[in-house]
Amino acid sequence: MSISGPSRSVRLRSPDPSEAYPVQDNDNFECAVYVRREPPCKHACPSSEDARGYLTQIAQRQLFGRSLEESLDNAWHVLTDHNPFPAVHGRVCPHPCEDACNRQFKDEPLAIHNLERHIGDHGIERGLKLRMLTDEKKNQQVAVVGSGPSGLSCAYQLARRGYKVTVFEAAPEPGGMLRFGIPDYRMPKDVLEAEVDRIFALGIDIKLNARVGAYISLDWLRDEFDAVYIAAGLHHSIGMNIEGENLPGVMTAISLLKCLNSGEKVDIGSHTLVVGGGNSAVDVARACLRLGSSVELVYRRTRAEMLALASEINGAMEEGVRFTFLAAPEKITAAGEAAGRRLVMTCVRMQLGAPDASGRRRPLPIEGSEFELAADTVIPAIGQEADLGGMDALAAASGWVEAGPAGATSLKGVFAGGDMLGPGVATMAVGAGRRAARAIDAYLKGREYVLPYARRPIGPESMKLGYYDSAGRHQEKSLPLSERTGSREVNLPLPAADAVDETGRCMSCGLCFTCDRCRVYCPTHAISRDLTQPLGRVMFTDYTKCIGCHICADCCPCGYIEMGM
Repeated sequence: MSISGPSRSVRLRSPDPSEAYPVQDNDNFECAVYVRREPPCKHACPSSEDARGYLTQIAQRQLFGRSLEESLDNAWHVLTDHNPFPAVHGRVCPHPCEDACNRQFKDEPLAIHNLERHIGDHGIERGLKLRMLTDEKKNQQVAVVGSGPSGLSCAYQLARRGYKVTVFEAAPEPGGMLRFGIPDYRMPKDVLEAEVDRIFALGIDIKLNARVGAYISLDWLRDEFDAVYIAAGLHHSIGMNIEGENLPGVMTAISLLKCLNSGEKVDIGSHTLVVGGGNSAVDVARACLRLGSSVELVYRRTRAEMLALASEINGAMEEGVRFTFLAAPEKITAAGEAAGRRLVMTCVRMQLGAPDASGRRRPLPIEGSEFELAADTVIPAIGQEADLGGMDALAAASGWVEAGPAGATSLKGVFAGGDMLGPGVATMAVGAGRRAARAIDAYLKGREYVLPYARRPIGPESMKLGYYDSAGRHQEKSLPLSERTGSREVNLPLPAADAVDETGRCMSCGLCFTCDRCRVYCPTHAISRDLTQPLGRVMFTDYTKCIGCHICADCCPCGYIEMGM
């Protein structure tokens, strides 16, 4: 709560229940209060990016007298406060923020994913630097195992708090599965390298070809460092457990992607079978097309149950990947020279039964429905698992690491996150790394870490959707099929003018966007604004003039104003 000016103009900046609202002597009197609500996009984002915050930096630039370039810079700094990989995530994130966007109840959800990419690319082009949170250099040292999205997220948040961080990476290059598990056509390596280099520019050390568990023990790390964060990633494929899966010509999805992303030549022949229905399976199928092979993807359920992004499935279909649904492999055998292929995969037809633990209908084999598919290469892509060799003390019965909400494990000073806790996507890993960094900071200061207060997310029922003009979404475009070759990036960025225009579709759910309706319609002129205050919190009420008429709350489109006793 802040009080300013001779007329006691009060502004409530937080819905913290411990704060007392200003009231009149009459116990029944209701006055306007400003309650900063959580937008659904941020609530749905595993890395808690403030999409509303960075988009309104651009959308409201003219009101605050800022240039477009300055506003894009500001937006980049708001975004990277939580996620140091905006250009990467703007390409590979499954964007659950858009599924939650209140704009969908007006017309179409905001193109947050494409806008994140636009802002991330702007940061690379401008050479923007990540901001430190303190100039203090602390004496404590932290070891981070793994340089994937979770490890580097944690390292970044610790480094900007003044800690000396050393990253241990088993591979010859940093980036984890962002580097070795995503094809170039989805994310060019120079984009990843720019964002990784920017993190290490904060003074973080890295030891490459340094596998913890094999050459470096966890006990040694605990002795040498004040805290340890384990985020080694999932670099081992789950086997199909069928006869013949170790034959020549059968290779895992991770092996193929690592080879391709390391620049190695791979001979997969003229016809490839990919088994699976997740993003890795679709990534591999499209990558094999670019190697000149025809591709058939075999999945035991239907398209409706596939976990891969719909846009990636559509892209694979457009490019010529053939999909065989409701089929599961039973065994793989050598085809023999006369067959013209190296391998034969025997499959069985499936039918869907009752839902299983995943919520999807369980595939059940149909007796006597076996059939054969011939191929030069078979690539299983049915999941990955962690390698906890040398870190058995952290392993739970599930095979994953058991850790609390902020990553604390059963070992003092050892934290874990990302794929160590179970398979997930990069944005989940980034969020886990940031939470762990905050917990490690509290641990090193001898304090108990408390998860941040979670504001209420605001839904469409709390907003005045009729206030906002209908405006169609600016859709992402892709390269023509004839140009989708090699490592060329398939998905195109929004044109700059479209990206800027798209930010104007943000409804600023739960935070003021200075529409001025409350100030204009207040009958007692109790409301004023101060544009020198932080974006979104510029309206103030003089409670000596407020008569509790509710007009300001009734006309506020974004749900920022409520009536309180």
